Amino acid sequence: MASREPKTPGPDHPITIEKTGQRVLARVGDRVVADTARALTLREADYPPVHYIPLDDVDQTLLSPTETQTYCPYKGDASYYSIDLDGSGGASSSSLTDAVWSYREPYEAVAPIAGHVAFYTDRVTVETTSA
Repeated sequence: MASREPKTPGPDHPITIEKTGQRVLARVGDRVVADTARALTLREADYPPVHYIPLDDVDQTLLSPTETQTYCPYKGDASYYSIDLDGSGGASSSSLTDAVWSYREPYEAVAPIAGHVAFYTDRVTVETTSA
């Protein structure tokens, strides 16, 4: 089992979080899942930037929590949601399983992302536009 010792971002693994400063839309097809001018952009090492959207700005009626959890030594424990496009509240042919994640109690170094969610951009279109 991997160590669960928290790691601190630094020169070898930098992490920055800043206000995105633009409107961020998350869509599946024509369906808007989230719309916000309050997103945060997290940049971590060599990974692509990730937009974290306040949960209050997400259509939570489309989200169904799943049992999936993962661990990041820099951010903590992540929980996942599926996007339920037909409104049935469960897995279906129009459900995107584990397409959304959240760090409900992130480590102190990334504390601003608490209360925010992020989307897998291979399944959800995430776009920025002028606010």
